[in-house]
Amino acid sequence: MQSLISAATSLWRLGGGVAIAANAVGTLVVLALVGVVSFDIVARGLFNAPFLGAVEVVQFSMVLIVFLQLPDVVRVNRLTRSDGFLTVIGPRYPRLARALQRAIDTLSAVFMALVAVAIFPEFTEMWHTKDYFGVPGVFTAPWWPIKLVILLSAALCTLLFVLKVVLPMARTQIARAPEPQSAPE
Repeated sequence: MQSLISAATSLWRLGGGVAIAANAVGTLVVLALVGVVSFDIVARGLFNAPFLGAVEVVQFSMVLIVFLQLPDVVRVNRLTRSDGFLTVIGPRYPRLARALQRAIDTLSAVFMALVAVAIFPEFTEMWHTKDYFGVPGVFTAPWWPIKLVILLSAALCTLLFVLKVVLPMARTQIARAPEPQSAPE
């Protein structure tokens, strides 16, 4: 059992490190987006020459930001949800609260696995066809990087949720395990 907990802790650390790195990249995308929007505003106001691809860059970036930062949100249990019921029943009925939490994590793992399975054919199609979005001659970008980020993010979220479900007795050990060093914010 101890080796199972040790393996889970190692896998959690690896997944956590990847999630933290993806979160940092997502933060850099946010900063780049601020730069693009600022450039567009200045170019539009001072030179009457807006950045023609600003809308497409914003659309592209928003999806990247969400899916790059999602695994870290899962890792630190900060998903937007209402867990007030679990908080209320937890002290009085801890087994029920843990069972409900495991059920929620199971459903979340299934949902993220379905997202990964659903996006995989889209990713492979975009990879092979070199399909792009945007306006030709103005701004274009390939679709496949977005599809790849969604696929990898969903797969990592699935792994993190599965670890939370399959090894509930290891959760406290995993929670106490030292976190990988994160990038300064």
